[in-house]
Amino acid sequence: MKIDSIELRQISLPLLSPFTTSFGTETERDALIVTIRGEGREGCGECVASLGPWYSGETLETCRHIMADFLMPLLLEADLAHPSDVWELFAPIRGNRMAKAALEMAAWDWMARLRDMSLRDLLGGTRDRVPVGVSVGIQETPGRLVEVVGQYLDQGYGRIKVKIAPGHDVRDVQAVRAAYPDILLQADANSAYTLAAAPIFEAMDGENLLLIEQPLGPDDIVDHAALQRQLATAICLDESIHSPDDARHALDLGSCRIINIKPGRVGGHMQSMAIERLCRDRGAPVWCGGMLETNIGRAHNVALASLPGFTLPGDISASARYFEHDIAGPDFVLNDDSTLSVPPGPGIGVNPIPEAMEAATQGVETYRRHGAQC
Repeated sequence: MKIDSIELRQISLPLLSPFTTSFGTETERDALIVTIRGEGREGCGECVASLGPWYSGETLETCRHIMADFLMPLLLEADLAHPSDVWELFAPIRGNRMAKAALEMAAWDWMARLRDMSLRDLLGGTRDRVPVGVSVGIQETPGRLVEVVGQYLDQGYGRIKVKIAPGHDVRDVQAVRAAYPDILLQADANSAYTLAAAPIFEAMDGENLLLIEQPLGPDDIVDHAALQRQLATAICLDESIHSPDDARHALDLGSCRIINIKPGRVGGHMQSMAIERLCRDRGAPVWCGGMLETNIGRAHNVALASLPGFTLPGDISASARYFEHDIAGPDFVLNDDSTLSVPPGPGIGVNPIPEAMEAATQGVETYRRHGAQC
């Protein structure tokens, strides 16, 4: 099966409220939406890179360059039998996993639609609903954090993740735990600390946290292993896990007990499934993280999270969590049991809303296969 054209569309959507992490405060979601067209069908993916190199060394501009100049020429000339072919096709290009993921995930949606099946079924998912939680940004005071957490609990979220950073850590976690003694609670540092800060995390050990996410450096697994030996609470790695090999090394070293799989970070669905299988074989829980995605990226995440190894609630959240109006629909709505329903398809089960897409668009580029009839 051949692709006729690939569209890169940069969009910008205002967030309903500012989202603050150790990196800074975001007020808008900027993304590249990838649309693959061919054989009478189209499929969409979303590049999760940011405008700047804060979470990752990749940015929207570097992803655009790598996709347009290196990856898309390979993809546009390929004859694909299965979406798993895409990862091997991209093998000569090192790194740049966010750029690869956007195209690879769009190919999965496209080929699922060609087969008139859901992405969940094409991936091998086993569930109709996936458990989810909500990520709460850093607030001005512990008291305000408790208020915001209460609002999300009232909406029906069964698991809360609080962002932490130096100056907003132990007191914040203790305040939430004191207010809500029985909720599933976890903390996410986004690599804001060094091993010298171990006493901060030891002070959280008595707060019955589900996990502490990525406390140390974004590529580190050595210091994380030392920290994990000092803690009863499980460490979960996010930024440090770029590949199945990274996951294997981290588990072998005892750097973590849990892994957060973000398909947009690790290169797409093939790499995500490889990490999921590895962790399932090793008895290590995984969950699906989020990157403030639109419904396009959210739909990919929900389908992936239906795989059996995803046993902890993900950071996927309902559509209304971040945007007043999304660029694709239908929206994801939180079920009474703190789950999201997996769309039945075809493909990812959501489609771009032309008017909303145009309103959010900052620029569009279309690349065509030589000789394609477009």
